[in-house]
Amino acid sequence: MFGYIGSMKAKPGHRDEVVAILLSGVDGLRKVGCELYVVGVSAADDVTIWVSEVWQTREAHDASLQLPETRAAIGTAMPLLTGEFTSQETVVVGGLGVGQESRSDPNGVAPSV
Repeated sequence: MFGYIGSMKAKPGHRDEVVAILLSGVDGLRKVGCELYVVGVSAADDVTIWVSEVWQTREAHDASLQLPETRAAIGTAMPLLTGEFTSQETVVVGGLGVGQESRSDPNGVAPSV
């Protein structure tokens, strides 16, 4: 499984609007291979937004960025953002809610107990 964790900063006064845009397209994500999509906001400031995603494959994630609804949402959100982004790609090895409740190594091999 492919994981992605990213942050973005909204222009002052626009964080809630960006969050609404990010959440507007969640219904179709599972159909294209998304296992988990979480949008959160910083408790320390009023501009930072965090997005955590788990996808069946990296290719599914990449393909989702080409969907018309995703491209429209990005186009709507971009003017409301400062341009400050962070991102981290991960290999998901397990966890609650991602269909792999037991731990495993990045190659999908469960550890022996």
